[in-house]
Amino acid sequence: MGRLIIVSNRVPSPRERSQPAGGLAVGLKDALREGESLWFGWSGKQVQLHGGDPVPRLDRVDNVTYATIDLTPLQYEGFYQNFSNGILWPLFHYRVGLMNYSRTDWETYLAVNAMFARTLLPLLRPDDVIWVHDYHLFPLGQALRDLGVKCRIGFFLHIPFPPWSLVRSLPGAELLLEDMQSYDLVGVQTPEDAENLNHSLEVNGLPPRGQAFPIGIDPDEFRAQAEKSMQGPEVRRLEDSLRGAKLVLGVDRLDYSKGLPERFRGYEALLARYPEHRGKVTFLQVAPISRGGVEEYRQLRRQLDELTGRINGAYSEFDWTPIRYITRPLPREVLAGFYRRAEAALITPLRDGMNLVAKEYVAAQDPADPGVLILSHFAGAAPEMDEGILVNPYDPDEIADALHEALTMGLAERRTRWQVLEREVSSTTAVSWAADFMRALQAAPAVDRS
Repeated sequence: MGRLIIVSNRVPSPRERSQPAGGLAVGLKDALREGESLWFGWSGKQVQLHGGDPVPRLDRVDNVTYATIDLTPLQYEGFYQNFSNGILWPLFHYRVGLMNYSRTDWETYLAVNAMFARTLLPLLRPDDVIWVHDYHLFPLGQALRDLGVKCRIGFFLHIPFPPWSLVRSLPGAELLLEDMQSYDLVGVQTPEDAENLNHSLEVNGLPPRGQAFPIGIDPDEFRAQAEKSMQGPEVRRLEDSLRGAKLVLGVDRLDYSKGLPERFRGYEALLARYPEHRGKVTFLQVAPISRGGVEEYRQLRRQLDELTGRINGAYSEFDWTPIRYITRPLPREVLAGFYRRAEAALITPLRDGMNLVAKEYVAAQDPADPGVLILSHFAGAAPEMDEGILVNPYDPDEIADALHEALTMGLAERRTRWQVLEREVSSTTAVSWAADFMRALQAAPAVDRS
């Protein structure tokens, strides 16, 4: 096999390269260690271009060449903000009502994908293997084929793939599905996603392409990070501030797919229905602001501010606050220690691709005294992690019951549940995910290159 060419909307910054933070970066870290690789995508910068395509900037670190291009403000708005995040993101998270379609944005989305293909083309060699990532770049494979690229191209979708009954609400959905025929293999997170994708292809007269490859983490590294962080100043400060109270922890981007208002109401139901926990448990929600310029996200933040104020106003004592709510990011190494300290993780997305937070929480636990994972049925990780307490995130009373069960669960049951979860997290890792996909890509029947 020749070089591995990774293409994603964003390329990690130099800071992130030393310690990748996002799920994609963590998952690809080990795949990029072997042989020579190239990672191509947007720099994150917006500039005014005066005619022609941007010229990729090349930056080699060890065996990986990072090739980045800038977008114009109009490309950023139409391709990234409006179409990728304003149409595809809500649609693929089953929130059709939040779509705001414009044909101009659709045309910009296609044009930027074609520009990605043109600027990547001079960097390619005939024996390269190309791995394209995520919903921003559905049409990229076909754009490369149109330019004569004949090497193997795989695609991986990191978010859910909904049923055809929802996908068809997107104008041009059939064209995107046709573009996906340019890939030798399309990977998704769960068997349900693969079934939805393949059904969408089949009802449009196209052969199935989808297979499930659940992504994982590096559990050994994260476990070591959690153990080290327990001795750090941040965990000691957290411990001192809790004054013996149990900790329930949530960690998510501030996004409407994460079920945060529903989660807050579930915790409120715990305090109302199980008053014995008042003063004895604190809920810490870390929710860094995401896409803060988008109105739906501003509304979500206002809603959470109001919920936090209402719940704290109703239940606080002079020496205890029920909810702590943070909208700035915390370093990953600090979060690892917080995971280990927490008696329960409350992870209740309304719809998720995988949810690596659930796997990080399990990896971070102390085997002698592990905490309890509470997980939404609709997280991509749920089929692998049913030894957690699975809940319907739309039911606050079910969340309250799960929290009560977790906070009162005996040590023997907590250990038994955690041991099963830990085996799963250790067997499906970031390394195995990348290796399994690349093996399947090499073995997949090649698409028509003509």
